[in-house]
Amino acid sequence: MTDSHWDRVERYLGHDALTQLSKKKVAIIGLGSGGGFVAQSLAMSGVGSFVLIDSDELEHANVVRHVADIRYVGKPKVEAVAELIHYRNPNAQVEAVNGRIEQHGDKLTGADLVIAGVDGEQSKYVINGLCRAKNLTAIYAGVYERGEGGDVVVIYPSGSGPCYACWADQLREDINEANPGETQLDYGMIGPDGTIAAEPGLWLHVARVASVQADLALNELLKGQPVHRDYPANTVILANVALEVMEGLILPPYSAQWINVPRNPHCMVCGTGEEAAKALSLDELVSDLAASDEDRQQMEDSQA
Repeated sequence: MTDSHWDRVERYLGHDALTQLSKKKVAIIGLGSGGGFVAQSLAMSGVGSFVLIDSDELEHANVVRHVADIRYVGKPKVEAVAELIHYRNPNAQVEAVNGRIEQHGDKLTGADLVIAGVDGEQSKYVINGLCRAKNLTAIYAGVYERGEGGDVVVIYPSGSGPCYACWADQLREDINEANPGETQLDYGMIGPDGTIAAEPGLWLHVARVASVQADLALNELLKGQPVHRDYPANTVILANVALEVMEGLILPPYSAQWINVPRNPHCMVCGTGEEAAKALSLDELVSDLAASDEDRQQMEDSQA
C-alpha cells in the first residue's frame, strides 16, 4: 500500500497516532449490520489487526442492512467482512472465526479492544465474563425498536464503573418502568431473556448507532495520543425520533444524551456486596451529569 493511501487519515490523526492504530488488534463479535459497519470503519481508519467471530451466513434479507452486498449471499459473514476489510486496508491482518463466542473465547486473548455486535443478551453476558477474566475493555451497542434510537456504552474490566451485567440491569429496568407514551424509550419487544427482539429499522438508523460505537472504539485505541478525547459519562443514548428518556425530558430527533450508569455493588458478576445499594433512575443519572457539567463550567469560568 502506498503512503498516499493513508495521507488524509494521517493528516487528521497524526503520524504517531496512525502508527499506533496499525499495531492495534480488535476483536469484533457479531458481524451483522452493526458489527460489520464497525469492522469496516476501523479498517478504514488504520486499525491493523482484527479477529472476527460470527456463526451466521449472509442472507438476501440482510443485504439492505449490511456492508456486504448481494455478491456475498450464502457466505459466512466473517468471510465477507474479512474480504471487505482487505479491499479497504490490504495490509490488515484478519482472522475470521466462523462460530460462536461461547466456543471461541480464547480468540479474545491479545486483543486491545472488544466490540460486542451481537443481539442476544446471553452472548453479551458471556462476552462480559470473558472480558473481565482477560482484563479487556469492551464497547456494547443496542438499537431500539424500529430504529427509533439506540445506546452505546464503554465497559472497563475493573475500576469503579459497571460491568455489562449490572449496566444492563439498571438501564433496562429504568427504561421498562418509564411512563407509557408514544415518545417513550421503546424496549417493548424485550424477550424473557432480555434480548431486544425488535425490528431494527433502516440501515441508516442502525449505522448511526454503529458509527458512534466505531468512533468510541477508535478513541479507546488512540489513548495516549493528542487526538484522544475524554468522555463526559459512560453511556450515550441516541434519538432518531423524539424519545422520552425520563419523565419530562424528551430528546429531539437526531440528538443524543450522555448518562453515567454506576456499578451495582450487589451485581452477581462484579459486585462486592460490601457497599450500600444505590438504585438510580434515569432522571437522577441525567441530573447528576447536568450537575457535573455545571460544576465544570463554573470552574472553567473562575479560571478564565
